[in-house]
Amino acid sequence: MAKIKTKTTEYKDSFAETCSAIISGVISVFLLILVTVFPLIYHNSYYDILETKYRWYYGTVVAMLAVVLVLAIIMLIIDQMENGGRHAARLFAKLHPKNWRSTFCAADVAVMLFWLVLVISTLQSEYMYESFWGNEGRYSGLFLLTLYVAVYFVVSRFWTVKGWVLEAFLISGLIVCYVGITDYFQLDVLHFRSGIDALQPQQATMFTSTMGNINTYTAYVALIMGVATAMFTTAKNPGRAVWYYICMVIAFFAIIMGCSDNAYLALGALFAFLPLALFRSRMGIRRYLLVVATFSTVIQCIDFINQAYSEMVIGLDSLFRVLVNFSGLMYVVVALWLVYLAVAIIDRNNREAADEMEPIPVRVWSGLLVTGVLIVCFMLYDANVAGGADKYGALGNYLVFNDSWGTNRGFIWRKSVEIFRDFPVHHKLFGFGPDTFGILTTANFRMEMVNATGQVFDSVHNEYLQYLVTIGVLGLVTYLMFLFSAGFKMCKSLSWNPYVLGCLFAVLCYAAQALVNLNLPIATPIMWLLLSIGMAACRKKERLM
Repeated sequence: MAKIKTKTTEYKDSFAETCSAIISGVISVFLLILVTVFPLIYHNSYYDILETKYRWYYGTVVAMLAVVLVLAIIMLIIDQMENGGRHAARLFAKLHPKNWRSTFCAADVAVMLFWLVLVISTLQSEYMYESFWGNEGRYSGLFLLTLYVAVYFVVSRFWTVKGWVLEAFLISGLIVCYVGITDYFQLDVLHFRSGIDALQPQQATMFTSTMGNINTYTAYVALIMGVATAMFTTAKNPGRAVWYYICMVIAFFAIIMGCSDNAYLALGALFAFLPLALFRSRMGIRRYLLVVATFSTVIQCIDFINQAYSEMVIGLDSLFRVLVNFSGLMYVVVALWLVYLAVAIIDRNNREAADEMEPIPVRVWSGLLVTGVLIVCFMLYDANVAGGADKYGALGNYLVFNDSWGTNRGFIWRKSVEIFRDFPVHHKLFGFGPDTFGILTTANFRMEMVNATGQVFDSVHNEYLQYLVTIGVLGLVTYLMFLFSAGFKMCKSLSWNPYVLGCLFAVLCYAAQALVNLNLPIATPIMWLLLSIGMAACRKKERLM
């Protein structure tokens, strides 16, 4: 009897492993399509880039969900016929309310609550059809957001992490970056800008690569930069380190040459929070110093390029122009490389010392971050309330909030707050429905908006404020709960899987730039996908433990 029980157990385990492997393999195929084809796909230049990518994304995801569902049904039937439904019973037992605590983590609960709020927001909306499809905005209605949530659960729960998916993401990303860099030189290798240049020459440089608007492009490049930089700083294999370093350098060039202000926030988040993960080891400190020195060198190289090809390149503006025009930039670059070399030599001469370090550097850096945040808060107060804007010179353009701030973002942010303030209670809680902001602006202040800015906004250009207005306080809170809880869970697994760190910093860079950018089915689906991959890696650790 003992032998029979052992064989049955082995058979059951083999059946479960086979089913998991098949489902995971199918998901891998679709993920490969999403990270490679989706960023590069286009149809009619920039004229229908949003619609093309939206249709491609939902078509791919719906096909993946359909195949996975059919396979799952077939496997349940086989399990019922061969094993009496034991595996199915075990699976459904995990979904029983008494087992929810062990089945679902905080991020799972948060994203389910987020989706529930989306459904309620759509059902109570005066624009239910538009809320579902997002057709009066940027297609980010209930339908698309539901696909994001579905992808999260399918990938994080049923996919076994394959490192080559992230490698494929980087390869595809380098192609996007290459086209973007050539667009900075106005080569127009895809011949996308020629039609726009003939009709609206002043708008031609606002679009680049295969991403469309430069803001969307830099949001996507921020994801590449986050993955490549984080994985370079932890790579122990020399070949992989070189590969990630190349990806990181190209991403640095691409995000600066993208000429979008949201790049500042993504870069700031990267350099501000990376030490919290790296300053626990000597190698981490060395790699961080190398990253900083490399980034300063990229800025200097772009300065040389702008001087040598001044009649050819688009050129930089805003803060990046201040950096490249800084007369002491070369001295800063040399100093950073000398610091890195000095630390590398000291560590090389102390090979007997343990690589792991006490948490003192992390604590010191945390103190510096808190101090920096307090200084920025004081500067914002001084510039906007205390009347000290004049003392900050060129920085005043970023510190002083008015209607013209951030290419009229100040105006639309102010009007968004005013609209929300006048909402009835149920709309304050659940908003007017996903992606209905364009309807609200047209109905409430279209002429004022056109007279003040010369354009019609269908998005707040701040993802969090957009969620506040369209899906309410509960929608924004549950979304932030999801991001923070997922980030916290990934932080707990950083020492175990390098892919987790790459996904974490990709999401962090995206979340930072989202403060001044809009949610589009171009870069946003990839952010959700990378977050799902990071969570899948965390759950792999739990299964092994």
